[in-house]
Amino acid sequence: MATWQPVVILRSYVSQHPPGVTFFLCLLSLSLSLFCLRSFGQTHILPNPDTTKDWNHILSSLSQVQLCLEANVSSVGQVAPVVAPQPISPTKTPVTWLHLKVPLIVTYSSGSHALKSLGLQSTLVTSQLGLGGNETVNVTLHVLPEPKGNDMYTCLTISVPTNLLPLTPLPPECHKENGDEKVISPVHVVSLETSKQLHLASSTCYSLQSQHDPTLTVMLTQEQQDVAGRHLLEVSVCLLAVCLMFCLSTCLTHSATHRSNGLDLHSLTVNKNFTHLLVL
Repeated sequence: MATWQPVVILRSYVSQHPPGVTFFLCLLSLSLSLFCLRSFGQTHILPNPDTTKDWNHILSSLSQVQLCLEANVSSVGQVAPVVAPQPISPTKTPVTWLHLKVPLIVTYSSGSHALKSLGLQSTLVTSQLGLGGNETVNVTLHVLPEPKGNDMYTCLTISVPTNLLPLTPLPPECHKENGDEKVISPVHVVSLETSKQLHLASSTCYSLQSQHDPTLTVMLTQEQQDVAGRHLLEVSVCLLAVCLMFCLSTCLTHSATHRSNGLDLHSLTVNKNFTHLLVL
């Protein structure tokens, strides 16, 4: 009586059907990966993939803008102070003014060391900040010393159309504790990315470096993580069930094939023996 040997059958299938084995391993790997991702989400707070425009995104886009002094100016000291920025043209769109302490470092384009006690003012458009559209944005940067210690920090004063302002966590407010911003008058700079102002730019340019701040990233709520984890677990279990059904189907199919081959071989042997007897 023939016995069912699944290990032998699977070993035979592996050696004779490499594409099927590859497909099985892909399904199994995907199932295990989704289960591991679900386990990771249970122990970590994950960022919300649906919210791409947060203040990290705005500051990163701002750091891509290169700001230069006007062509008729050779140094910062020769620039006349700029009055606090005002909107260039009236607009019906409500504007929100923010005064924030941001993780930005200002350097010369030709060097890597951070500048200290500096004020810059420029007019950009919302598309340069990754917000879309072509609304006017007034930006003022002040690099100031900390009240205690030798560290520097950057204050960003910005006017953003209220309808384009992301509803995400804001950087902390920049407090005017020592009045340095009043002492350091900002100088006007132009953006190289604005083609109409290319002829105004000089060789003295500034670069901005943004540092990612995890507190500004929008994270998933616990309820959202629970729903995502449940869906990952369901898909993982379904894929694992498909893998098990694939193994079971392979064993049953090849087991029947082996039995059929064994019966055919036995019948052939009996016929040969019977023919041999008749000849004798």
